[in-house]
Amino acid sequence: MARAGSGARARQRARELLVKALYQWQLAGHDVDELTEQFSEAPEYARSDQLYFRDLLSLVLEEAPALDREIARYATRGLDQLDAVGHAILLLALAELRYRRDVPPKVVINEAVELAKRYGATDSFRFVNAVLDKAASARPEQT
Repeated sequence: MARAGSGARARQRARELLVKALYQWQLAGHDVDELTEQFSEAPEYARSDQLYFRDLLSLVLEEAPALDREIARYATRGLDQLDAVGHAILLLALAELRYRRDVPPKVVINEAVELAKRYGATDSFRFVNAVLDKAASARPEQT
């Protein structure tokens, strides 16, 4: 099944799973296949936008060095000072801003801020918001 869930809620579930998968990737170094297999067994995966999960997971892992350079460009602190959850959220959101033109920047930022409020350190949502606002402002307009 390529896409079990559809709509905004299915994408939210996919983003939540992506943050968890990216967190695990940072700590354990698992590859795309290992992470996909593991997270596909989670109950919420069945109700998520599975295609979105797989596409973005592959994209983030492939583009992580470029996304990290983008974080460094817009962040007020070094990458070494980011906690793994905040880093995961920023990687995901920057990948969406950069490569998913079908998702409005306001949606990307709002979803990332909500994830940071739910899973991040206290007040990390403010940092996430600031970095993504700068990145979105620098994003070339769609033609």
